[in-house]
Amino acid sequence: MKRLPLDDLSDTIARIRGLLLTEEKASHAVALMARAIKETLPGHPEAGVSILDAGGNRISSAATHPLVEQLDAVQYELDEGPCLTAWSAEEVVLVEDVHTDQRWPNWRAAVLDTAVRSVASAPLMAGGQALGALNIYSALPGQYDGSTGRVLPLFAGTAATLLAHVQGTEVPLRMAGHLKATLATRDTINRACGMLMERHGIGHDDALGRLITQARKSGGTLAEVSALLVAGAAAPGNNGE
Repeated sequence: MKRLPLDDLSDTIARIRGLLLTEEKASHAVALMARAIKETLPGHPEAGVSILDAGGNRISSAATHPLVEQLDAVQYELDEGPCLTAWSAEEVVLVEDVHTDQRWPNWRAAVLDTAVRSVASAPLMAGGQALGALNIYSALPGQYDGSTGRVLPLFAGTAATLLAHVQGTEVPLRMAGHLKATLATRDTINRACGMLMERHGIGHDDALGRLITQARKSGGTLAEVSALLVAGAAAPGNNGE
């Protein structure tokens, strides 16, 4: 893994902080930070930030590539993944290789066919609260290690300071409430997978894949398709799923 010299890193962080202080809108500042990460860190990463919008919904902001939004969106639907773990646990999360990491089986199964291999996520900490998470994705395995875990919070802390002023103190409370509410969604998805596994004699990854395919075809969310299946109102497996 290529490591950025300390002097260069310090210059980069200082430059980003200067730019952030000149921006009136948080979205502009976060976009500057994401671009700087893409240009600075090894592994040719794509970057983005997960935050809450005004309605308390988790969204991706300032993504440098559509793939970032896709990878984040799957985490929001499944309520699991490195980004959400970094956010809720308030710690840096590193994934050496998506193909072999087993910590988030549902998310892993859903993104195996994408280009991502390495992942690093850091919480956006301000005032002792996590306002979101900074996420970087690389198409190369083994790109992020302990040195990344020390560098990434410097970027995340810079953005979090500005976001804290814009979003206000109610954001952590909304996040806590949202995490509790999505536990029911995760249970529904797991129950739907279990039904498909029993019905078709398939494994969990295949069952989840069928639900994801059905959600894309119907234009609904994974949670909606799962709820319909569990309720008996629809059965994706009856249509060749």
